[in-house]
Amino acid sequence: MSHRHAHPPHAPAPLPRTVVLVGLMGAGKSAVGRRLAARLGLPFVDADTEIEAAAGCSIEEIFQRDGETAFRQGERRIIARLLGERPVHVLATGGGAFMDAETRLVVRSHAVSVWLRADLEMLLHRTARRSNRPLLKQGDPREILQRLIDLRYPVYAEADIIVDSDERPPEQTAERVVAALETHFGIALTPRVPAAAHAGERL
Repeated sequence: MSHRHAHPPHAPAPLPRTVVLVGLMGAGKSAVGRRLAARLGLPFVDADTEIEAAAGCSIEEIFQRDGETAFRQGERRIIARLLGERPVHVLATGGGAFMDAETRLVVRSHAVSVWLRADLEMLLHRTARRSNRPLLKQGDPREILQRLIDLRYPVYAEADIIVDSDERPPEQTAERVVAALETHFGIALTPRVPAAAHAGERL
């Protein structure tokens, strides 16, 4: 669903702005983002992957070595660079990125934001399959995720578009994002170029 109402889509057109996916860990930003990018014939970029490439180490190592504050500063710079330098693409961001006021301003200026909203049980199910979640190693995952929901969901709600990420396959969620983008921009979306395989993407 979209916060804004637009006229029904008219002639097919390319996506006019980069799509920035926001949401908690486990919301499906990478899985949905890859499929959304392929559907629109656009590059997919994972901000976490870009941060790791710039730092030369994993996000978990950055947290351990430099702390969360330093990580957030680097994250802010990387996202601003990606949105300022790259042509239209699909960008998946880390769970805390949209909480930064400066990052939200940059996203608002250069992109359209989509919150992939998932409930606590879905997030628990998905994050249990991954061990590289630094914030979840600080205590009980259920309590930590609930605390993050309480803190972050009111801010995520500032996103331009909200799409629920549930038990349905990521392909279906990606199609719902496409429909929401079409309503938001008032256009029918067509791929810019044939979708290509994207190297280096994380599952």
